[in-house]
Amino acid sequence: MIYFDHAASSYPKPKSVGAAMLEAVNEYSANPGRGGHQLAEKASEVISEAREKIATLFGAPSKKHVWFYQNATMALNQAIIGFPFNEGDHVITSTYEHNSVLRPLEQLRRNRQIDITYIDPGEDGVITVEEVKEKLNANTKMIVLSHASNVTGAFISLKPVAEVAKKAGAILVVDASQTAGTLPIHMEEIGIDLLAFAGHKSLLGPQGTGVLISRSDYQLAPLVHGGTGSYSEIMEQPQKWPDRYEAGTLNTPGIAGLLAGIDEINRIGLEQIYLHEQKLMEQFIAGLNEIKSIIYYGPTNLSKRVAVIPFRMAEIESHELAMILDEHYNIAVRAGLHCSPKTHHYLNTVDVGLVRVSFGPYNTSAEVEKLLHALQEIAQAFN
Repeated sequence: MIYFDHAASSYPKPKSVGAAMLEAVNEYSANPGRGGHQLAEKASEVISEAREKIATLFGAPSKKHVWFYQNATMALNQAIIGFPFNEGDHVITSTYEHNSVLRPLEQLRRNRQIDITYIDPGEDGVITVEEVKEKLNANTKMIVLSHASNVTGAFISLKPVAEVAKKAGAILVVDASQTAGTLPIHMEEIGIDLLAFAGHKSLLGPQGTGVLISRSDYQLAPLVHGGTGSYSEIMEQPQKWPDRYEAGTLNTPGIAGLLAGIDEINRIGLEQIYLHEQKLMEQFIAGLNEIKSIIYYGPTNLSKRVAVIPFRMAEIESHELAMILDEHYNIAVRAGLHCSPKTHHYLNTVDVGLVRVSFGPYNTSAEVEKLLHALQEIAQAFN
């Protein structure tokens, strides 16, 4: 199988990821922070090491600011639903957001009567700080944006947006699910307030892992209340971080696997990963330009996008094309609306969907050539 669906989940994982997870299950499968015996201490040490490395990789103030969740969706819900909004508060977001941002915001519109402004991308399909500035008002409390679109790959220059947010007294929430592990992100240097991402995409970790990093205290209300292994005598959720935001037993095997994935990212180097994936994207888009029946979407300036490329082929519905690639060429891609309906409304593709190709650090130029050859054969067969 040739795998080109890394924007959904990276595959294959480094062998060290599975090994770390197996070790956690077989060697120290105890509850972290829930006991003083050796196995519980070992589990706690692995989770603490993972927090430390994540804090270092993303420029967080300290490891206690790193909170683990089941996925990026839960992390984003904690950031958005947990924020102390009042009726009439205003949020700026974009039409390029995933449902993990759209649905929590729309729930807040219904339940807390907040106002939401959706901004469209500017020239070449990129969200710019100018669009954000235009939508600010005196009630703007939050700006929430995907660092890169999971449909078009277009990414945002975050630092200018962070500066605008700070001047307006708003916090900046960033969904980095498509860039964590590909682009450098330093929260303190950029000015990101809340950073959410999945562990199973470019960080090469397993599914069932997600992270929210809070740069400061934004008075978030915990979404889940329960056991923390600390302050068990009180009836409310403790104030101590990260315990306040991590009720229940953590996914120790998953976090151990995520730690191994981050070690692999650090071994290869973010710059090398980015350059490798960019080279594959350039090769793929150059090949698409030779197939007349294909239209692709996203910035034409490839320096403004990560290696996520959506396209459609005339006369073929997106799911049918993906099925042909899977069944006849053993190539895995993603078809449909990619949990980002407003993006497809903006691109006028909501009725047909798009095929999405996304590259990872282990893909090769030869694999890209096989995909292009397959698309050429399919296009000829339908002409």
